[in-house]
Amino acid sequence: MSVDTLQNTTHRFSDVAGEPCIMLAPIEGFNIKPLVTLEEATEPLYNIVPRVGTYVYIVKERAKNPVDDLSVDESASIALYTMEWEPYTESLYYILNQTLRNEDRKSLKQWFLYLKLIFTALS
Repeated sequence: MSVDTLQNTTHRFSDVAGEPCIMLAPIEGFNIKPLVTLEEATEPLYNIVPRVGTYVYIVKERAKNPVDDLSVDESASIALYTMEWEPYTESLYYILNQTLRNEDRKSLKQWFLYLKLIFTALS
C-alpha cells in the first residue's frame, strides 16, 4: 500500500479534528422530500461534487441485484457514499461530511434528496 493511499485511508477514519465542537441545529426538512432515483437525488450536487454523475453510473451498474430488500437506488446511494475517488477531498462522503459540520444548515438543502434516499436505505 502506498504512503498516499495509507494517508487517505487514515484520514477517512480519523477526521474528528474537523468536528466543530459546538452543538449544531438539527437537520430539518429532508425527511419530507420525496423518495427519488439516485440520479435525481444527486442532480443538485453536480456543481458541488466533481464527477458525481460518473460515479452514480458506476454504482448503479454494480447495484443491479441488491440484497437486504433494498432498491437499486437505495443500495447504490450507500455505495456512492462509501466510494473514494482521487483526490479524496472530491469524494461525495468528504464533501457531505464537511457540509454536515457547517453551522449554516441552509447549505444542506441541496443534499436533501440524497439524504432522504440514503437514510431510507439505512433505516
